[in-house]
Amino acid sequence: MDEITSSSESPAGAGTSDDAGAPRRDRANRSAALLATLVAVPVTVAVAGFTFAKLTPDAPAAEPGPAATSAGPRSTAPVEMAAPRLAERPATVCRALTSQLPSTVRDLAQRPVTAGPEQNAAYGDPALTIACGGAEPEPGDTDDIWVVNKVCWYAAEGPDATVLTTLDRETAVRVTVPRTYGAALQWVSPISDVVIASVPSGGDAPGGCTG
Repeated sequence: MDEITSSSESPAGAGTSDDAGAPRRDRANRSAALLATLVAVPVTVAVAGFTFAKLTPDAPAAEPGPAATSAGPRSTAPVEMAAPRLAERPATVCRALTSQLPSTVRDLAQRPVTAGPEQNAAYGDPALTIACGGAEPEPGDTDDIWVVNKVCWYAAEGPDATVLTTLDRETAVRVTVPRTYGAALQWVSPISDVVIASVPSGGDAPGGCTG
């Protein structure tokens, strides 16, 4: 009897070389994939970090702290001032003066006063004050007499402030300038303009008032 062999059967040992090579190829493929992953991860992280940095808005710069010379809080409370009773004419003149005073003197804002707003005014902290009414002084030293914007002022130096009083007006105007504000005469410049406009000149001015 003839032996019939199916063509579908593989000869013994025919698949041995292929089966032995397959694991080696798989290991080589996995090693290559792992190496590619190890290289790709840092690159991806770096790219992502760069992209995030570009998309993230810049953090606002820290605001500078207050300088050692910066001004602290300033009081806006009413300034205590006396308000002696004035005769009718000086009272009228002083009302004209205070009604024309500016809201600021240089960089000092006006503050309320405890008494006599029709004859008193105050600015800043420490307070620069303006008082209208009363008699003008009789200075003995012309070295303390100054003409500022056509107004004659007598300067009396004190330990904490300089008091400047008009010498050529119908009624006296006194400006008290704290020493912390420096040269007192620079502060009466804008006030002199209001004095000229609202307080008439009167009487004979001292010799030092020519200027």
